[in-house]
Amino acid sequence: MDATSRPPRRERVLSVRTWAIWTLPRPLMAFIVAVVLVDAAALVLSAALLSVRSRDLMVFGLLLACNAATVELTRRTSEPEGNVKDVHAIWELPVVVLLPPLYALLMPAVRFALLQWRVRHGSVHRRVFSAAAIGIAYGSASLAFRGLAHLAHGAKPTPERDIGVWLLLVAACAVVQWVVNQAVILTAIKMAAPETSVREMLFGGESLHNDVTELCVAMLATLAIAMSLFTVVIALPLVTLLQRSFRHNQLLKDARADSKTGLLNAATWERESTAEVARAVRTRTPLAIALLDIDKFKGINDTYGHMVGDQVIKEIAHSLNSLLRDYDLAGRFGGEEFSLLLPQTRAVDAFRIAERVRASIAGLRIIAPGASGGERVHVTVSIGVAALDSGSRREFADLMAAADAALYRAKAGGRDQVQMISTTRGLSAVSSIPRAGGQAAEAPSVFRRPASRAVSS
Repeated sequence: MDATSRPPRRERVLSVRTWAIWTLPRPLMAFIVAVVLVDAAALVLSAALLSVRSRDLMVFGLLLACNAATVELTRRTSEPEGNVKDVHAIWELPVVVLLPPLYALLMPAVRFALLQWRVRHGSVHRRVFSAAAIGIAYGSASLAFRGLAHLAHGAKPTPERDIGVWLLLVAACAVVQWVVNQAVILTAIKMAAPETSVREMLFGGESLHNDVTELCVAMLATLAIAMSLFTVVIALPLVTLLQRSFRHNQLLKDARADSKTGLLNAATWERESTAEVARAVRTRTPLAIALLDIDKFKGINDTYGHMVGDQVIKEIAHSLNSLLRDYDLAGRFGGEEFSLLLPQTRAVDAFRIAERVRASIAGLRIIAPGASGGERVHVTVSIGVAALDSGSRREFADLMAAADAALYRAKAGGRDQVQMISTTRGLSAVSSIPRAGGQAAEAPSVFRRPASRAVSS
């Protein structure tokens, strides 16, 4: 490129200033820069100490080709957003164990460059940080393997001489890699979003199972490649099958969730709630269902725009996740309507939970952008609750109809309130409401608590 074809210096400076990394909180930005600098220093030091051997280059090239093939498979299925399990460690752990540290530091950098080029253009600072974090983890694991090997044998053990000790060292190496990588990545995640549950990310059943599976397969691949490079040809189809399995689990999870909020979608929530109601009736245990509707949501969209409307929906979903118990089910039932299933919950407790949700949402601070710096969007919700007390024998459809009726009363009664139908004597627990023409119509008994009043029945 000649001088005339390059963008002006001012434009280049402006493009640098628009990098996404500058929008991050300063502590997080400093942490990212520090991790990248540590990885770069490790690369320079290991390169200075490297003694190049043709066999090492051949092994690295072969494993790099397998890693590239895995990236290409990702390209065909697309790279999902978020924290997604991959299988690259199966090709990268052998590099850590069998080759000098420089190769272990280089492998993740090449992998993320391929992901950026071949799969999807993501945030550059995230790609660089992820590559640096994994590089540091691999470098630490490589040093741990060699240090433990020296303590155990005084020299580097081989699988031919003592396969048991060698596998234990590889396992220790894999654990060191996992711990260091998780520590670096989760530190950044907590700095960006302090409310994130580290326990759920680390020890969620599916996540932990996938990590253990990947590390076990990586250990077997390392053993096989240490014995013979030809085993790579056999391992490649098995690894692609495992990758498809991880992707299948992700697709199943995505099929259950609402894409905008991460809550259960309507179909999944209804299916699981139906099963829970049937179980509650069978075991004669209490249960409650709540329907939540955003008050005057169309007005929010018309006044502030649909982007702010989407933000309101996401903030409410986040509030539900933080307020509800682990075994409660929250779903997005419609455009601005949410649904809650509260197992093992008596009528009075269900009412309290719903009131706590209502109050929390009323206190949300959602700022709509504007020329004057933005203004707060006041958001309230109406909630209708139907409680199935122990001993009642009703179906899911009955509870939904009752919760919908309670929601209608909450909206008609002025909004920003909770109304509840209790089924102490079944859904036939009613009071009389006069109808036109002198006949009495029966309606469910309702507990109503406006935002400014005490509880009354």
